[in-house]
Amino acid sequence: MIVRTLEEIQASGNEVQSDGWTSRRYLLKKDQMGFSFHETIIHEGARLEMHYKNHLEAVFCVKGEGRITALKTGKSWEIKPGTMYALNENDKHILEGITEMTVMCVFNPPVTGQETHNPDGSYSLVKEELLN
Repeated sequence: MIVRTLEEIQASGNEVQSDGWTSRRYLLKKDQMGFSFHETIIHEGARLEMHYKNHLEAVFCVKGEGRITALKTGKSWEIKPGTMYALNENDKHILEGITEMTVMCVFNPPVTGQETHNPDGSYSLVKEELLN
């Protein structure tokens, strides 16, 4: 069984901050669960264009309000507590924080924790052997 607290995540360096978001990575590839699990804070006013070409992601909002827009269709959805969206087709999208928003995210394949967003908003696949 794996049990981790916010304090442990912060002390371990698995809290990553960037422009417009903070990601707390509770489960990573090294945990061998087949997915990674994150709490992500989207800052108020953030407008993030992302395209996870190498990962599928499901996101569940637990706090705050935002909006997601699928760039392929231009369709937008409001996000509020209880809303889930899944990027099941590696959908290129824009995520906006209308207020500070807390979302829980699952990635498949799992991220290693070493990824940062590329200029196109994607994460590269990081091979385990490169981490050792």
